[in-house]
Parts: sequence; structure tokens; C-alpha cells
Amino acid sequence: MTLNILQHQFVPKHSKVSDSEKEKLFAIHNIEAKHLPKILVTDPAIVKLDAKQGDVIKIERRSRTAGTSDYYRLVVEE
Repeated sequence: MTLNILQHQFVPKHSKVSDSEKEKLFAIHNIEAKHLPKILVTDPAIVKLDAKQGDVIKIERRSRTAGTSDYYRLVVEE
């Protein structure tokens, strides 16, 4: 039996961002991919998503005070 890390109650929802969503995100915030916080390609959630270096991951964080907020990370090798 294997555990799907993405279904654990303490793991926020992770999803890959499409190329068009990336362009929109970068334009709205006037940033480039290199400005995003990094997440390793070996992170268990990233492995499960089959994400590759250069992909952008959207993480939906839950909070009692803020509700849900989106956080973006760039997948890197090291």
C-alpha cells in the first residue's frame, strides 16, 4: 500500500500551472520565473505531480484568518 501524499489532510493542494497561466501570473505581478520561491524536483508532492524543472506549482494554503491564499513556487533541480 502506498500513500498518496497529495491526499493527506496536512498537505495543501498542489497543482501545475499551465503556460498561459504562467504568462498571466508573471504579467500581473511584473515578475519572472527566477523571482519565485523555489521547490526541489525531489519534493514528494512534486514527484507525485510528475513536475519537471522549470514548472510552476500553485499551492493553495488554508488559514483560519485568511481563508485560502495561493502561493507559487518554481521547480528546480538544486
